[in-house]
Amino acid sequence: MSDAVKRKKQVPQSPSASNFIRAAIEADLAGGKYAARRWGGKPGPAQVHVSGPPDPARIRTRFPPEPNGYLHIGHAKSICLNFGLALEYGGACHLRFDDTNPEKEEQEYVDSIIGGVKWLGFDWGPHLYYASDYFDFMYRAAEHLIETGHAYVDSISAEQMRALRGTLTEPGRNSPYRDRAPAENLTLFRQMRDGRFTEGEHVLRAKIDMASPNINLRDPAIYRIRKASHHRTGDTWCVYPMYTYAHPIEDALENITHSLCTLEFEDQRPFYDWLLERLAAGGLLQRPLPQQIEFARLNLTYVVLSKRRLIQLVEGRHVAGWDDPRMPTLAGARRRGYTPEGFRRFAERIGVAKADSWIDYAVLEDCMREHLNEVAPRRVAVLDPVRLVIDNYPAERSEDCHPPNHPQKPELGTRAVPFSRELWIEREDVMDVPPKGYFRLFPGNEVRLRYAYLVRCVRVEKDAAGRITAVHCTYDPGTKSGTPGAESRKVKGNIHWVSARHACRGDVRLYDRLFRVPQPGTERDFLEDINPGSVRTVAAELEPALRDAAPSERFQFERHGYFVADLKDSRPGAPVFNRAVTLRDSWAKDGR
Repeated sequence: MSDAVKRKKQVPQSPSASNFIRAAIEADLAGGKYAARRWGGKPGPAQVHVSGPPDPARIRTRFPPEPNGYLHIGHAKSICLNFGLALEYGGACHLRFDDTNPEKEEQEYVDSIIGGVKWLGFDWGPHLYYASDYFDFMYRAAEHLIETGHAYVDSISAEQMRALRGTLTEPGRNSPYRDRAPAENLTLFRQMRDGRFTEGEHVLRAKIDMASPNINLRDPAIYRIRKASHHRTGDTWCVYPMYTYAHPIEDALENITHSLCTLEFEDQRPFYDWLLERLAAGGLLQRPLPQQIEFARLNLTYVVLSKRRLIQLVEGRHVAGWDDPRMPTLAGARRRGYTPEGFRRFAERIGVAKADSWIDYAVLEDCMREHLNEVAPRRVAVLDPVRLVIDNYPAERSEDCHPPNHPQKPELGTRAVPFSRELWIEREDVMDVPPKGYFRLFPGNEVRLRYAYLVRCVRVEKDAAGRITAVHCTYDPGTKSGTPGAESRKVKGNIHWVSARHACRGDVRLYDRLFRVPQPGTERDFLEDINPGSVRTVAAELEPALRDAAPSERFQFERHGYFVADLKDSRPGAPVFNRAVTLRDSWAKDGR
């Protein structure tokens, strides 16, 4: 049995284990496509960086974000796919920043992306790279294309270029500068590099076929003039490569085997292959060359994943920044209380497809709910408090009840929760005149105070508007949970509580979906689809153990869902909690 097969058998298979990308990888490995490849060293021109023994069982993937925004849920799918496949087949996944547009890129975005990938639980080891690492090589490659007649400097305006490009049904027309001699093109390109021209005055284009049915092959631009300072190279360059030119070169220099892209890049694959073939033929790149494989991007209901729209939300102050817990960014999801394990579970569940489709947001919520149910300790919080007074309980007395920290994990033990004469309960747990089928507190009815005693409602107090302000009960001393015979008398109602004397008050943010329709912007401006009730803050009464919750510490609040101490605003002694998900899919249940 080969090492590759042995390694494969050791990897637990996910529900999405059988997909077309994995099939392509296994076919390449079985055919020995990479048997002659040598690995190691920092990427660079092929003849410089080869080192180390050949390893036919290794693949290399990459996650190549542009540092012009924050990672979002769609990126999480790509991260899990690229890093997951590399781990499964004993290879490596590179983190590479495609920083080819200095006007939109910032170090802030670089830092946030690095933090996001780490938070999801993936490690790129020594393989952290930037497109700007290869600017020298990309420039030399462009000169090679010019010298071999595969590129030319065009001097028409952007408007003229669009007019000559043609349509889906009509071929394009040649630029009057398409037949410039290579020597003249080379001189002009070097003058572009040296800052002799203004932005837009010239552009370098690949010379392919203006009549191609694929518009992306109609002499695409590969270099443009940009007199902007780059966040890594400063003012070294006046010309910058286009993304579609830079990306395949980066893949080849890093020995990427499988370049996984979303479907919008499918029409770019012919140019990807055209470019690499010509550079390999000229001896600038080694074979075998990377292959691009496309998969369907994540389309998730009730969110927008367009970077342009996310920027609108932030700059228009419709949200409180990139890390607003309602945002579909990883920074927002982390503050919301979502978990890396939940995202990895989500990526496995939805799998990889060739065709676009919509995934219901409830699937993501279910994955988070499942993981949080496994790991979140239980606590009690009263979100809409009303006072309960036990008239026959001694005013000066208090005692401890001992609820489990996790009902499915007895090894986590119990905690002491103080009980006293006056408690906070949920307002919805008491009514003066209840409807049929209501089993909680109303005059004459008996319920169990969870983990404590049976109490019988005697009366309620109301204010001038008829709103209940307090409920008075009596308790049965022989019915405390955990004592012999306490459970012999059965009641239908079971409610949670917090001791008023010992409670900690804290803000609790109840988050809902940011948009009120499944596909925002389909019928109107997407901003008009914002859900006005996407967040509500309440002053809650919390059990004492929550007073010193650490930022990012997660809990299940019994009956209310899963919550996290806010990463930015919460601090010990003054907790602020965000609701991650409810205990059920409230949108589906409520028919919204």
